[in-house]
Amino acid sequence: MQHDLPRILDGAARSAGLSRSEWHIQCKGDEQLAVLPMSGDQPRLVDDYFRHLVSELRHHNEQRIPEARMRLRAAMHQGPVELADNGFAGTAVVVTARLLNSRPLYDALDAYAAADLALLLSDEVFRSTVAGGHTMQRVSDFSRVTVRLKEHESTAWLTVPTIGAPLAVTEDRESGGRPVGDRPYRASADRSAPAPEPDEGDVEPSRNSASAVRDAYRAERMNVTHMNGPVDARGAVFGFGSTGV
Repeated sequence: MQHDLPRILDGAARSAGLSRSEWHIQCKGDEQLAVLPMSGDQPRLVDDYFRHLVSELRHHNEQRIPEARMRLRAAMHQGPVELADNGFAGTAVVVTARLLNSRPLYDALDAYAAADLALLLSDEVFRSTVAGGHTMQRVSDFSRVTVRLKEHESTAWLTVPTIGAPLAVTEDRESGGRPVGDRPYRASADRSAPAPEPDEGDVEPSRNSASAVRDAYRAERMNVTHMNGPVDARGAVFGFGSTGV
């Protein structure tokens, strides 16, 4: 774990075009606490970094037996941090630690055995990036939860990058078994319209699936966009086909 974790985190940063050499990193055995400079990279972290981290984890785990698989909890917060004699100091560091060790992250990984990563964003990060429309992430891919741990209580936003908004209700360890979610976790909960009935040829999702897999070709549902010049297409999906008969 101590050998593979830094390598995986470094690989995700390189793939996202981020330099971890500019980060202040505190190693904690099977954990890392990273403090980043105020460089405007916050949307890229939420978007690109965690997407590439999922890819790195998948590649790592495909080469190992199930017992040696690595699964990670991740939490992100923002605020001033001071470099101290033995690490970092400041409220932002404490809040990040509380988020990382909160029950919703553990429950998400317990509920989705196929997932390699569960991510929790503080309310401040979520509102300034995802809700602010500065990433390719959808608000409906997150569930709002209340984190209660020791003296800390705050709103946070939970997602499992390969699943979306978790479906299961979680409970806080220190609240006597009360649900900590402000609402039950439901994938795409912010959508006001019900999901359409599956068409012939589509694969209907099971009750335990967070998303449907649709294999049918639907030309009338395709959008064609002509672009000139550089385009930021991170998170986009492209299709290519010949013009011949």
